[in-house]
Order: sequence, then structure tokens, then C-alpha cells
Amino acid sequence: MRILMLAQFYHPILGGIEQHVRTLSHELVARGHDVSVATMRHKDQAAFEMDQGVRIHRVRSSVQRLPWLFSNSGRQYPPPFPDPEIMLDLHHVLEKERPEIVHAHNWLVRSFLPLKTRSKARLVVTLHDYNYVCARVDLMHYGNPCSGPGIAKCLSCASNHYGPVRGVPTVLSNWAMNLFVHGTVDRFIAVSQSVATGNRLASSRVPFLVIPNFMADDPGLAEGDVAPYLAQLPTEEFLLFVGGLSRVKGVEVLLRAYAGLRNAPPLVLIGYPTPDWPFPGLKNLENVIVLKDWPHYAVMAAWERCTLALIPSIWRDPCPTVAMEAMYMSRPVIASRIGGLIDIVVDGETGLLVSPDDPQALQDAIQGLLEDPSRQEYMGTMAKRRVEMFQAHTVVPRIEQVYHEVVNTNAVETVEARKILSNVNARRG
Repeated sequence: MRILMLAQFYHPILGGIEQHVRTLSHELVARGHDVSVATMRHKDQAAFEMDQGVRIHRVRSSVQRLPWLFSNSGRQYPPPFPDPEIMLDLHHVLEKERPEIVHAHNWLVRSFLPLKTRSKARLVVTLHDYNYVCARVDLMHYGNPCSGPGIAKCLSCASNHYGPVRGVPTVLSNWAMNLFVHGTVDRFIAVSQSVATGNRLASSRVPFLVIPNFMADDPGLAEGDVAPYLAQLPTEEFLLFVGGLSRVKGVEVLLRAYAGLRNAPPLVLIGYPTPDWPFPGLKNLENVIVLKDWPHYAVMAAWERCTLALIPSIWRDPCPTVAMEAMYMSRPVIASRIGGLIDIVVDGETGLLVSPDDPQALQDAIQGLLEDPSRQEYMGTMAKRRVEMFQAHTVVPRIEQVYHEVVNTNAVETVEARKILSNVNARRG
């Protein structure tokens, strides 16, 4: 089957969605599919390259001509509306690749929608966050989980988050495009029940199902030389957080919890800076090591070396792959009882779930496990067993089944349409 992935970012840009799209593409190639990716082109990146059998096409956008719109030049997001230059580049990609399936993963799909009918491809959209209803995509409202969208509420929130120049058009275009999306997407995939509920898929009456994120069966520990990275880690036990260095990821909560621990091992934060970072008053804590922009294989090696995995998100974290990766390395996970984390971590068995945005609860959970090595070992063993349900050999066939269903539906619809046309012509004759 010919499949074109649409993803706003791709390797070497780091992040959970980027890793998911890359892993899925590689797995599909290994299963005999013909896979290409269209993604945003950033400075010093090639317009085309190959990645282990996957063809990577990098496209330009009109909004990239306005660099002041982006707080991070290394992550220039596509707009939530059709972008003329992206559409032109995607048209050329579609002409070259002729996909049967276009599998989109974020707002880049908005520039594909006007091209869908002519391309004749079926469209599958995976929702990795809450962008279907939320212009911020994280379903947060002034620092707290949002109860749901509303036009005045969203305009105020997005203007505060992006600034009015970006916030107002982002909200209005997101709402307008969703009216178009309803009749264009052949199947939605939500990566957790939290994502399905938060995006109100059931009430929207759009076709969807829940399929979680996954990690590769072979997590790629041998992809590169890990020695220079491991040399930056403590030689003794340490706690590990991996992800964006932001408030919604719970980093501020984690630092406050860490400050109250007794005889704590070092805390290592591996991730990329966000506009939140660093947090005032918490940037000079002792024994906190910040390591930025590590490759995936080095992160996996760090999971193998750490004592506990910490995922203290305060937003409805959709389905964080980092939890699966830590579990694969037999590490107990202490996470927030929120979003897709409750689908991954079994409280008291593979780790501990605590109230989000509660430094004291997080501190107590960490302290308790640090003082109970036998419980750590048990949870690590159970974590390794559970992670099998989140590996490629279990999850990717479910995604392939979606592809086959939407393509076969298209074939049935075409046959039915031809029958109707034939009957009409017969009556006219």
C-alpha cells in the first residue's frame, strides 16, 4: 500500500509525535508498504532525503516568511488553515507519490484538505493532542485544565498564549476548518480515551477509534555511540525526566517536589527548552542536571541507567511514549493521574499515579519508592511485562487494519456509484 505521512516535524527534530511518525513509517516499510513523509522544511535541511527506506519531502510555508511569528526558529509550525506554498508543494508530492492513504498527524493536514478530492487518497488523521477543539492544542486554560471550548473563552485564552496577532486568527481558522474536516476525514484515530473525550469525537459523530502510541520492538539502542552522552550522567543512582522543559509537562512541580526530598539522588532532565524555561527561583537547585536535545538512542540508554522515571504532567498528557520507553527498560514510573497516563501506568503495580500539580504528593511518592528497593524491583518487572501491549507488533497491525478498511470502503463506494450511474444511463437509454 502507498502511504503518505503528513507531520509538521520529523527527525532530527525531537519530540514524541516526531518519534511516533518515524517509528510508524519504519515499521510500515518493514511490513512491505511504500511510505513517504511530507514535513516542514527548516533552515539547513534538505528538500528531499531518504530515511531507512522512507522518502522525506520537506515543504515550505508562506508563514515562514514572517519569522517573527515563531518563538522558536527550530520549530516553525504550519498554520491551522490552508497555506498557499504548502499546498503547492504538497500538490507536487502527491503527483509524485500517488498515495492510496494520507495519514496526517497535526495541522499540516489543513493544507491537504483542499487537495484531497483530486488526489483520490483516503484520509486518516491521528489526534495526538487536542487540536481538534483547542487552538493551544493542550486543552489548558490560563494554566489549568480546560473544561471545554467556547468562542469568547478560546479567543481570550489563545490571545494570552500566542498574543492577539496570532491568537485570534488561530482560533477562528481552527473553528472554521473543523467544519470542513467533518466531511473530509475518512477515519480519526485518538491515541487515548482522554484524547477522544477531550476532542469530543463521540458527540461530533465523526468516525473514530482509539489506538495508543507505541514504541518499536527494537528500541534502537545500537543506533549510535552512547558513550559521550552517558559520560554526562551521574555515576550513581539518579531520577530521570524526559520531555519538553515546560510547565504543562510538570517540570516546575517536579523541581518543587525534588527540593523537599531527603537524601535524594541527582535529578536529570533531558529535553528541549520552551518559553517557560527556566522557572524563576528554581533554576539553581543543587544536583539538578539539565541535558538538551539528546538523540533517541541516547535517551533509551539513560532510561536503562536511571532509578525512577518521572512524568509529572499537569495537562491531559495524551499518550506519552516516554512512559513506555521507561517501562521497556524495567523502570518504575511515577506519573500524574491524568490524560493517557492512566492507560499506561497501573497504579501500585508498574509504578505510582499521583494527583497532578501537587508537589507534596509527588515528593511523597518519590521518597517512598526510593526507600523501598524491593518494591522498585517488583514494579520494574511488571512494567516490562505490561509494555508489550504498547509495542509495534501489537499496535501497528491495528493501524494497518484501519488503512485496509478505509481503502476497501472507497472501493465499495466506487462500485456502488458505478452501478447507480449504469442504472441511470440504462433508464435514459
